[in-house]
Amino acid sequence: MQTLVTLHNRIFLVLGRADDWIVPTLARFTFAAVLSVYFWSSAMTKLGPGLFGWLNPSSGAFAQMFPKAMEAVSYDQSQLGIGYHLFALVGTWAEFILPALLILGLFTRIGAIGMIVFILVQSYVDVTGHKAAAATIGAWFDRDSGSMIMDQRLLWVTILLVLVIKGAGPISADRALRIA
Repeated sequence: MQTLVTLHNRIFLVLGRADDWIVPTLARFTFAAVLSVYFWSSAMTKLGPGLFGWLNPSSGAFAQMFPKAMEAVSYDQSQLGIGYHLFALVGTWAEFILPALLILGLFTRIGAIGMIVFILVQSYVDVTGHKAAAATIGAWFDRDSGSMIMDQRLLWVTILLVLVIKGAGPISADRALRIA
């Protein structure tokens, strides 16, 4: 029995020493593999037409971000104020920039905090603005582990919290630039 305990301790001591590079590297890989294309695809739907579409969000951007306000103005985004336009621009750009920062490992902690805020705002709008169904919202500590908002987004935020706490890991622009 002592041999098994010794073997166990040796294996997990080695893994414990490697956690500063394994954990953040896996968190960044998981984000890139599972969520980056999701966010970039969503951002693409928010771009306006033409070369300068990145400066003029589409009506779909406003409908996604401000469903109640768009309904109140009969889906005519020109009736919304400059604040709505600026928020739509920043939100659209964030969906492109923040995932790229995380994949590159550049300003990773700030990017991860930004993504957490983005996901919280997205979830709030889904629940209050788009009136997500109870099954989509879900609940924690129930039998169903696949609800879109409570379950999945908790997993997303947990991966991002790992990056806030641990940083980008050794294979990153942060490490090359010596950013903590």
